Amino acid sequence: MDKLSSVKTTKEIVERYGFKFSKSLGQNFLVNSNIIQKILDGAQIGQDDYILEVGPGIGTLTKEMAKLSKKVVAVEIDKKLIPILSETLKDNENVEVINEDILKCDVKKIVDEKLNGGPIKLVANLPYYITTPIVMKFLEEDIPVSHIVVMVQKEVADRMKASPGTKDYGALSVAVQYYSDVDIITTVPKTMFIPQPNVESTVIRLKSYTQPKYDLIDKDLFFRLVKASFSKRRKTILNALSTYGLEFTKDEIKSALEEANIQETRRGETLSIEEFVKLANIMKKKSTFK
Repeated sequence: MDKLSSVKTTKEIVERYGFKFSKSLGQNFLVNSNIIQKILDGAQIGQDDYILEVGPGIGTLTKEMAKLSKKVVAVEIDKKLIPILSETLKDNENVEVINEDILKCDVKKIVDEKLNGGPIKLVANLPYYITTPIVMKFLEEDIPVSHIVVMVQKEVADRMKASPGTKDYGALSVAVQYYSDVDIITTVPKTMFIPQPNVESTVIRLKSYTQPKYDLIDKDLFFRLVKASFSKRRKTILNALSTYGLEFTKDEIKSALEEANIQETRRGETLSIEEFVKLANIMKKKSTFK
């Protein structure tokens, strides 16, 4: 593995370019070759794969992915890192760096024009302050992504993987698991980064379902029900849905819960995705016949 992953080399490059780490951009560079290898293994990168990376830093992970894949496009918001990446990746002809904000740029256009139209794998050490918006952008939008293998805050990974009835289970758990199969690859201590973050990290893999897993009539209604159910965790499912401002009366919600065989005294955090789907479909049918 390239020496870029060593603390010594990373510090030398950063100092040579006078680069200052930005707290506001969540910059923590990974400096451990074992963790990089686990990310590569988790992403199962093959020579025909097209990779999109967000926040490449000085190109440590980028360089290793370039050796294994067809092409890597790395999107980096910090223009101060572009000269560094030009140096560290100069021998990797199948890498292209784009100086843009991943949340503002047209990802579909990048995939179409630079990554053969997909499918792609999103592999990255994500800036923690925008982890959830990035992951949900790739899951919800019409982006042909087969795998998302990313380093995230441990607490966020726990929420993405959580099961019904656990303290970590919430709207994020339902949203991520609605679109993908979730696996924890490895946990990562703070000492594996410079500068060290204040939180523990986890590498997580989301494998997108090629076909919708759930037979859902109205996705928008489903996600509004999920959001309402978790908005007041201490309330029963009946009271949470009744007071959220949905277009259903309390009696209609009560009737739908009965039909879905969901006790009205249960809390939202105990409902499985299948139960939310069943409830959403029943409520949609009731609204259709009003």
